Amino acid sequence: MAKGKRFSRRDRIRLSIRKRIAGTSERPRLTVFRSNKAIYAQLIDDNEGKTLLAASVKDVESTGNKTDQSKEVGKKLAEKAAAAGISEVVFDRNGYLYHGRVKSLADGAREGGLRF
Repeated sequence: MAKGKRFSRRDRIRLSIRKRIAGTSERPRLTVFRSNKAIYAQLIDDNEGKTLLAASVKDVESTGNKTDQSKEVGKKLAEKAAAAGISEVVFDRNGYLYHGRVKSLADGAREGGLRF
């Protein structure tokens, strides 16, 4: 990226995604944050501006690689959502490519019973 740009590439993609999608209490937004060491997922109600549920690598007991851990985080989030009565979500990849850990988390959430 050239010096002096206001937003990074991921920030521009993230903003264009957020213009089109929003979460409600019936169908919250499943957003993903990926750091170098961990992955975090939240269900957010944008009308109220509140996080309904959250899950991260710290919530699961997985000893595999980061992709396997991401799948477990997705399953854990789906389990929490089912307990809260949420079955449908809107997926927000937060500017990341739908590949690797982000895709793995989405697959785990689908296996756990979330629809998106």
